[in-house]
Order: sequence, then structure tokens, then C-alpha cells
Amino acid sequence: MDAKSLMIVVLAVAVAVLGYLYWDSQRTTVDINLPGVRIQGK
Repeated sequence: MDAKSLMIVVLAVAVAVLGYLYWDSQRTTVDINLPGVRIQGK
């Protein structure tokens, strides 16, 4: 694998990771807080 192909793969992985982190931060969360019970979910 030459340097150009390696750089393309590294950039593609970086875009995928950053895209996932952005998507995860934008998801709505569910937070149910009752006396004695607390449920948190994404």
C-alpha cells in the first residue's frame, strides 16, 4: 500500500469516527426521574 492510499484510508476513518461522535452527541436522550427510580437512556 503506497502513501497516497494509506492517507486516504486514514482520512476516511477519521471522518467516520468524527461523524459517529457528532451523531451520538445529537441523539435525543430519555431521562425518567421518579422517587427511588432513575432511568437514563439514549
